[in-house]
Amino acid sequence: MKRIRIAFFDIDGTLLDFSTKSLSLKMKETLVRLKDNGIILCIATGRSPLTLPDFARSGFDAHMTFNGSFCYDTDGEIYSNPLPADDIRLIVDNAAAIGRPVSIATKDRFAANGVDEDLKAYYGISGFPIKASEDFDYIIANEKIFQIMMGCYEREYSAVMKGVRHAKIAAWWDRAVDIIPAEGGKGNAVRKILEYYGLDESDAIAFGDGNNDIEMLQTAGTGVAMGNGSSELKAVADDVCGTASEDGIYHYCLEHGLI
Repeated sequence: MKRIRIAFFDIDGTLLDFSTKSLSLKMKETLVRLKDNGIILCIATGRSPLTLPDFARSGFDAHMTFNGSFCYDTDGEIYSNPLPADDIRLIVDNAAAIGRPVSIATKDRFAANGVDEDLKAYYGISGFPIKASEDFDYIIANEKIFQIMMGCYEREYSAVMKGVRHAKIAAWWDRAVDIIPAEGGKGNAVRKILEYYGLDESDAIAFGDGNNDIEMLQTAGTGVAMGNGSSELKAVADDVCGTASEDGIYHYCLEHGLI
């Protein structure tokens, strides 16, 4: 393995086990030792900046949020890629036609036009409450929207995206989806962040567990799927480590001389 200079980490199911939702002691040790070894640490998540865990707000050098649509570091914005207004309105209308409420996200807040059980469960993963907002339509018309979140099963994808030209689904859970710009995604954001730091793809390692991590693992020089990851992700990964509950990243980094 070439010397790694930057590491990208998904959060849920990767840094955090879904059952405990907390960073293990070995994972904390891993991050500290990686940083001590001069490796740049980057969060790579579908989450908003508002719902990042405390450790991810302060302990990382860079943050790739909204599946890469909004990236920043301590100095400010690295990359911004909001959804087109026309597609936002169409997705909201398509969702309404099948009885699905949606939530929209700016870099500073969320707003929803309703809540169902799947959308509530989506937000429950990060422990963030969601409720219908009276200014939902105003936000769509006046602010940059980086991501749409909604409860949605695969059989509903075609109805939700009917006629949509410049957005796509980034799915990481079977009950909900993130909808992002068509040219967006974690792979594109990895390239933007590498360019920002003056690094090559071969300098990067990435860890993930969901299908929204596929492009990220394909872009990084070394892409590692979690043992609890999807079969589709494992199929494109360069390697597979242990599960999040088994501190898979810690053992992988130890075995490969990264810590």
